[in-house]
Amino acid sequence: MPLVRIDLIQGKSSDYRGAIGEVIYEAMLAILNVPKNDRFQVITEHPVEGFVFDPTYLDIQRSSDCIFIQLTLNEGRTVEQKQRFTKRGVANRQPRFGSNPRAHLYRGKPLSYLNSTELSTV
Repeated sequence: MPLVRIDLIQGKSSDYRGAIGEVIYEAMLAILNVPKNDRFQVITEHPVEGFVFDPTYLDIQRSSDCIFIQLTLNEGRTVEQKQRFTKRGVANRQPRFGSNPRAHLYRGKPLSYLNSTELSTV
């Protein structure tokens, strides 16, 4: 059972938050081969002062639309699957949300899921 945590600055509509969760779930089904209906997500909004990120780390421009996505999976997915999952999530978010998709940060557990080198290739 994968667990997805999605953190963002407060103020987005419930439709927006639900759509973010749907994009992640669709990518999990298509790329990570999770079973249908295996959807467990915690979406948390934070006040601006409680959501700290560098707006230009790795020369990627981030705005207040930055989202942190943390995915906890059992072992067994390949690095290639994880990279495809990240790329799909990035590609599918841009048309729906209009923000810089590279401004969203993925982090997975176990820690071998994605490291900064793998993420920077996305």
